[in-house]
Amino acid sequence: MFKKIKAKIRGFKYAKADKVFCIGNNKTGTTSVAKIFEEVGLAVGRQEPFEFLVNDWYNNNYTEILNDVKYKGVAFQDIPFSLPNTYKVLDKHFPNSKFILTVRDSPEAWYKSLTSFHAKLFGNGNIPTKEDLQNADYIYKGWMWDVNRMLYNTPEDDIYNEAIVKQQYIDHNDDVIAYFKDKPGQLLVVNLKDKDTLTRILAFLGVKSDLKEIPWENKT
Repeated sequence: MFKKIKAKIRGFKYAKADKVFCIGNNKTGTTSVAKIFEEVGLAVGRQEPFEFLVNDWYNNNYTEILNDVKYKGVAFQDIPFSLPNTYKVLDKHFPNSKFILTVRDSPEAWYKSLTSFHAKLFGNGNIPTKEDLQNADYIYKGWMWDVNRMLYNTPEDDIYNEAIVKQQYIDHNDDVIAYFKDKPGQLLVVNLKDKDTLTRILAFLGVKSDLKEIPWENKT
């Protein structure tokens, strides 16, 4: 519950055992939430080193992930924190932590944003194919393909199958909400488009800030 926090405009002291995790799917505003964390003075763990650990997550090996969370920041977002079941392990090992689930207006809106973003980055304007992701040079060549296979049980000739990909988004959100049903003080569910979202996030974190609006990043 962040009992040791002393709020300031640009930062605050915190208990080392207390962490903050944004666990919404990619393309739900997670990068913007990370900017909010930075603006209020939370030390945000660097995203790239954690993305290298996606195979650890897939193999249910959280040793290095947990060790890095312990020593390399206070707030975290994106992979592997947004991946199914990670939040359960994090809650067990950092029981005083808080979790923010970012969502979109609908699964359809999220799917459109995801595929549009990936088309821009990896598909030359089109929804990427298997070959596109295998050749995508992000983190390491083929990392995007590996993550796609880990997350979605889609046909290799239809790797962004709308029904399957949207169901993963729905299932993740439903599972998070169900898990924290009896721990309401630990979970905040927000849609960054809502007018009161910034106020709710700051109140949830127990901090004060002169931020007037959400610092949008990678908006699609």
